[in-house]
Amino acid sequence: MVGIVVRRLLGAVPVLLIVSLITFGMIHLIPGDPAAAIAGLSATPEQIANIRHNLGLDEPLPAQLWDWYLNLLHGRLGTSLLMGQPVLTVVAVRLPVTLALSAYALVITLLIGLGSGIIAALRQNTWMDQVAMVFAMLGISLPNFYLGLLMIIVLAVDLRWLPTGGYVPLTDDPLGWLATSTMPAISLALLLTGLLARITRSTMLEVLRQDYIRTARAKGLPERRVVLRHALANALIPITTVVGIVISLLLSGSVVTETLFSIPGIGQLLTQAVLNRDYPMVQGGLLLTTALLVLVNIGVDVCYALLDPRVRYERGQGG
Repeated sequence: MVGIVVRRLLGAVPVLLIVSLITFGMIHLIPGDPAAAIAGLSATPEQIANIRHNLGLDEPLPAQLWDWYLNLLHGRLGTSLLMGQPVLTVVAVRLPVTLALSAYALVITLLIGLGSGIIAALRQNTWMDQVAMVFAMLGISLPNFYLGLLMIIVLAVDLRWLPTGGYVPLTDDPLGWLATSTMPAISLALLLTGLLARITRSTMLEVLRQDYIRTARAKGLPERRVVLRHALANALIPITTVVGIVISLLLSGSVVTETLFSIPGIGQLLTQAVLNRDYPMVQGGLLLTTALLVLVNIGVDVCYALLDPRVRYERGQGG
């Protein structure tokens, strides 16, 4: 198990370097001058040139990239051009917001996605199966930003059940956090709930047709034990891989959701950084987000190995 984690961590190093290189190249292709944005509309060309020099933006791109990698080796991600604070400090404040929202959306996805998928498989070709699959297709087809706008209009503006936007930290007011996070979490989770429901249904149907399930039923085992102990336990192996993808999509999908609902998380931070050409913030934020996704994938591999001992054996033989 330790060998699997170590190999994945070592394999993540070139991935992070490539992501940082691509990010560096793409952010410098965006039109606009961050020095002019910092100086303001009334700044003179000399003032803008001084800001560019102080920030090192007048250096050649290879020199800027080299400085970025040197700072990265020392554990520094640079300083935000607009906020004047270290990137790590800003991200450390925003990251818990995104993680809390993604965790809330993940709970919704797992409860509804797994539940409806299992029920649809156990009640195949019945009205329950059809309703679950219609709901899944609706979730897959409806963009999350469109659903978010609909919920704002209906639940916040018309009915006034929930606030239109903003964010209350969980540690300050749990009920306030629940009120400000429910609509964003549902908007973020709906697409992935439909995806997980369809995959869970197809996986459960395949497992329920296996010989060992028929044998368990022939022995007179209770249906609940057959479903939970034998069918679902084996179906969880491929579903775990999908859950890892779901977590990655939740984290990456927060960009649109946080911007729509004015939630001060990583997604909104990166959007503002791109619009304002804040190079260090974009590079550092994307690098840390990629590192987080890599850790999620490693966690999925560990769970997969725990659920299926054959994975540990085969990788142990290969290593």
